[in-house]
Amino acid sequence: MINVETVKPLQHAESMALFAAELQRNIELMTSLQPDDWGRRTVCPDWDVRELYLHVLGACEGGASFREFAHQMRAARRRQKESGAALEAALSATQVAERQELAPRELVQRFAHVAPRVVRSRTRLPALLRKAPVKVDAPVVETWTLGYMVDTIYLRDAWMHRIDASDATDRPPVLTPEHDGRIVTDIVAEWARRHGQSFSLTLTGPAGGEFTGGSPAGEPMELDAVEFCRVLSGRVSAEGLLATVVPF
Repeated sequence: MINVETVKPLQHAESMALFAAELQRNIELMTSLQPDDWGRRTVCPDWDVRELYLHVLGACEGGASFREFAHQMRAARRRQKESGAALEAALSATQVAERQELAPRELVQRFAHVAPRVVRSRTRLPALLRKAPVKVDAPVVETWTLGYMVDTIYLRDAWMHRIDASDATDRPPVLTPEHDGRIVTDIVAEWARRHGQSFSLTLTGPAGGEFTGGSPAGEPMELDAVEFCRVLSGRVSAEGLLATVVPF
């Protein structure tokens, strides 16, 4: 049983190691896809599998190059002004729109090329810069640090989209306690901090575990670890403590 109060947030070096491994798992999944798989619809309303990975590619290319990141942000703000969408949604839409010409093979090649570059770029991000404030307007309206966005959000985004692509193509996602379990544990700990109530939670599957927080322990909950993350990300509706939003 893990008391979430003892769970330390992801540190920069650990996060970068997890991020590198996660990108590699995405590459392995992409290279396993058959031609028909790329057009399958995902749980993300506007995207098939190819478009989902156009977004992930765009995020990585923005992370690997400050010039590209600045370009994407300018284009996203224009799109936001025109559509009234949240900046996060406008940025994702920009990333997809500007890469629409890529066929799956080209997409995989560019992804494999940028993966080590984005890991290297984000690993070298200075500690002072990681403390810089970043205002966000979705899925929560908050001010984060750049370090939280780089170390936590981008890792979760790549991880959750691998799950999305696996589901859409009827492939069981590769899950291990050391990798996926650490990501899920961090998500549970943040979920607990956000709702601030006592709980007892059992998550099943390779990425799962038993968690508790507060006293006395709340009513026991049990569900699959990946499903838990789908719920918190807003992909599945829920009530009670499970309705607490955790950003991905």
